[in-house]
Amino acid sequence: MEEPPVRVGSMLFTMVDPVPGHEVAYNRWYERDHFYTGCMVGAWWFAGTRWAAPRVLKDLRFPANSTFAEPVDAGSFLSIYWVHEGHEQEAFDWSGEQFRWIYTNDRGFNERKHAHTALYDLASTRYAADDPIPLALALDHRYPGLAVLSLDPAEGHTRDELRQWLDDGPVQGLLGTEGVETVCSWTVRGADRAAAPPPAPDPNGKVPSLATEGGRPDRLVQMCFIEGDPAGCWDAFRGYAKEIADGGIGTVTFAAPFWKTVVGTDTYTDQLW
Repeated sequence: MEEPPVRVGSMLFTMVDPVPGHEVAYNRWYERDHFYTGCMVGAWWFAGTRWAAPRVLKDLRFPANSTFAEPVDAGSFLSIYWVHEGHEQEAFDWSGEQFRWIYTNDRGFNERKHAHTALYDLASTRYAADDPIPLALALDHRYPGLAVLSLDPAEGHTRDELRQWLDDGPVQGLLGTEGVETVCSWTVRGADRAAAPPPAPDPNGKVPSLATEGGRPDRLVQMCFIEGDPAGCWDAFRGYAKEIADGGIGTVTFAAPFWKTVVGTDTYTDQLW
């Protein structure tokens, strides 16, 4: 596929739970304010979307214990945002200042708890189709399903070795599963390419903790865009994890399915727990 001029470089991944009893208020604040104010109005933040994990999907997560989310069913809503390649630092510098502005101006929402929030750099993308929907358009295509996986390389192997082995083998098998259209792999944004500066000190305790670090810094995170219900093909993801473990080169430390939120509604807010 010819490389499009609009290219994904990095992403913001933020997985959050509302405090029980504040589900609707949180959903409306995020969708009608924070989604735009926190990211989408910034330069080079060119796409974003939100996902939900009701209880029925949380019950499919594995393994039972994970360093990516503690406990493994933490994180009812997931937001991901694309940042244009080559302009990451400008985008993240802006977001750091904007983060301060939001909390200085009481535009935050205290009744929420982050499960995992971090910045990631794109490492590779593999598609099922010969003429696929490019990754840059994936968030606007509004796939109904998403699977998120975190993987650690086995002892004696590097993250890059794991990614190459996956792309050449197990990922191809996963892309043969009906509905699985795209598998993209991401690395933790390193200290050598610093992300947004930390927020200003907050004596009032309004700035939220970003929760778990997500496990090892050499982990690989994969996102699989699904044209359908991820629950309907979840056995393929369990088989994928087993193939990786049997290969002796890595381990799946987190696997979670999500449904696309229904923008403008409170769908799923009564199904989270």
